[in-house]
Amino acid sequence: MALEKGLYIQMFSIHGLVRAENMELGHDADTGGQVKYVVELCKTLSAMDEVRKIDLFTRLIQDKSCSDDYSRPLEQVNDKFRIVRIQCEGKKYIRKELLWPHLDEFVDKTIKFIRREKNIPDIVHGHYPDAGYVAMELAGFFGIPLVYTGHSLGRSKKARLMEEGVDIHEMNRKLKIDYRIDTEEQILKSADRVITSTCQEIEVQYGLYRNRTLPTYRVIPPGIGMDRFYPYYHDTFAGSREKEEALFAKASVNQELNRFFTHPDKPLVLVLCRPDKRKNIQGLVKAYGEDAELQAMANLAVFAGIRKDISEKEETERDVLTQMLLLMDKYNLYGKMAIPKQHDFEHEVPELYRIAAEKRGVFVNPALTEPFGLTLLEALACGLPIVATNDGGPRDIVHNCQTGTLVDPTDTAAIASAVKDIIVHPDKWNLFSKNGILNTRKFYSWKNHAKTYCDEVREICRQYEKSFITAIEPRQRIGKRLAKLDYMVVTDIDDTLLGGDPEELGILMDLLAKNTAHIGFAVATGRVFESALDILKTHGVRTPDIIVSGVGSRISYGDSLDHDKGWETHISKSWDPELIAMRLKEIDFIRAQADAVQGPHKLSYFMEPGKDRLARIHHVLTKNRFRYSLIYSQDQYLDILPYRASKGKAVRYLSYKWGIPLGNILVCGDSGNDAEMIKGEPLGVVVGNYKPELEPLKSAKRIYFAKASHAGGITEGIRHYQFIQKSKGMVPNDN
Repeated sequence: MALEKGLYIQMFSIHGLVRAENMELGHDADTGGQVKYVVELCKTLSAMDEVRKIDLFTRLIQDKSCSDDYSRPLEQVNDKFRIVRIQCEGKKYIRKELLWPHLDEFVDKTIKFIRREKNIPDIVHGHYPDAGYVAMELAGFFGIPLVYTGHSLGRSKKARLMEEGVDIHEMNRKLKIDYRIDTEEQILKSADRVITSTCQEIEVQYGLYRNRTLPTYRVIPPGIGMDRFYPYYHDTFAGSREKEEALFAKASVNQELNRFFTHPDKPLVLVLCRPDKRKNIQGLVKAYGEDAELQAMANLAVFAGIRKDISEKEETERDVLTQMLLLMDKYNLYGKMAIPKQHDFEHEVPELYRIAAEKRGVFVNPALTEPFGLTLLEALACGLPIVATNDGGPRDIVHNCQTGTLVDPTDTAAIASAVKDIIVHPDKWNLFSKNGILNTRKFYSWKNHAKTYCDEVREICRQYEKSFITAIEPRQRIGKRLAKLDYMVVTDIDDTLLGGDPEELGILMDLLAKNTAHIGFAVATGRVFESALDILKTHGVRTPDIIVSGVGSRISYGDSLDHDKGWETHISKSWDPELIAMRLKEIDFIRAQADAVQGPHKLSYFMEPGKDRLARIHHVLTKNRFRYSLIYSQDQYLDILPYRASKGKAVRYLSYKWGIPLGNILVCGDSGNDAEMIKGEPLGVVVGNYKPELEPLKSAKRIYFAKASHAGGITEGIRHYQFIQKSKGMVPNDN
């Protein structure tokens, strides 16, 4: 059993800038707490005996505006933990919403990576819905459990934006909000476990979803690194080098703060967050600016992400930062308010909390909504009391740690009052500081978090293996099968596999069944998927591992019959079937086939042979600037497909995706629409009953013309190439 050898976990966090050290949190709206959480979780899990290996998958970025670190395909963090970067939609850094149309590319390249490594994970875990989608697709392919953490949810965001008056069309244009929500619904339907930080997430946020009751939820509060977020009154716990780095960071932070303050010794009111409207920086600045008493007793420091030039930031971030500066000017907070442009998360942020605690200040989280609130825990662990929004995670944190004050984030007077109450009452400050230090260590250590997580994952895997043994809720494992195969037979259906002697068909099927551990079986047909499935069942042919249908316009897998979304995304580029059909109405010598044989990526017509008829069709399509593939076969069938689609291109795509060399794929056909997939690197077999249109292929290399017809010809071709022996390694492969 896999559990006895230790777990292999694959984590997915696709957007943002992800690296193991010196994380650039606040670089933009996509590089925040999720990045830190996932990296820290992976590091902690990798130290556990129960975990054999852990890979964190993210997007490869090669961009002059970003560090070279993000362009490394593999980052070996320690002996069990790697960060794997997959190129997707080019190499430039783009915001997460622009990645939605390209996630199937990420899926395909991850499958290729898994196949190349020859190591299938025991479980996949997606963070945020983009990575949740990728993990869901991989779980389906490989028949493994899916764990999901949302971090933030689309329905909550949509409701909030609508309350703010944002137009739904604008939301969909910029944020793809409805597409995101539909994806989240799919993930909830597929997930074996949903991990949340708080009960509020389950009850309030996931409670908005149609599929909310389908998954099992588990609340596991995140941990924090106690070795870095130690109390303000301690010397550093680490060695001399680390101590010097901490002292240098402390001096740097003090120097930066003192640059802003007229009276730097006053207590410090601190906020640390991304420049996001939800974080409500504006509310805190107003609270401070409208309360002269608070200004007199304390300074305000706002660390709102990392920036060089506000004008170069995204529109939403630019608006938040601009509003912050305008409020600073409006309330004349010069000398009282610090607005540093950058900070080093690794070393300076922990010192920032401790500096604020030494000054007996307060950390404030004024967010309008807060799923968890990791910065609150960091502040508390350093001994800095908190004032936080009365929403989501902070409720659990304040309850568990018995510290801090919750406020309505829209009530600026309440925010100011809560901060003053802590600052002017030394006993309350001391109690909150002590409770924060002790209880963060009791409830929120990474070690406890990782142990609970690991126990949960092991239980999921046990249940999963048991479900296979008892045949309860059987799950498709086509990915595990294909990942192990190096050889495959691909054949056309009509007049190639079928149409001949039933006894010969039985011999072929028995031969493939006996060698199923070494050789995959696929069909590639002009029939639409449903028709292909029906005729195979009628003739007693077992469901193939792969069905390429509609002349290469659809790829489906195994008994699950799930279609390959990566292929559909790939071929959909520049494909407009409605417009093509409209333009072809001007041609009177073609007749549309029945709707049953059409498909979203295939237009099918009847056409009798005639001089210059194909040239006429090409002329109509090219003058309208369409990009297409045209296949004419058996002197009657005309198929128009996306320019990237055909049976031959589908076979090559499958070779790429599953890592099966083209030279190890034996392809069989009888007519013109098989020609492309037979030619080239694969081992080609033309059955004895072939159509005259394949006659020119007799001069081609690596194509065998069998004497026997139909299924008998396929068997003859298999023997000619010694395909069975090669698949077993009994004959040197000369390809």
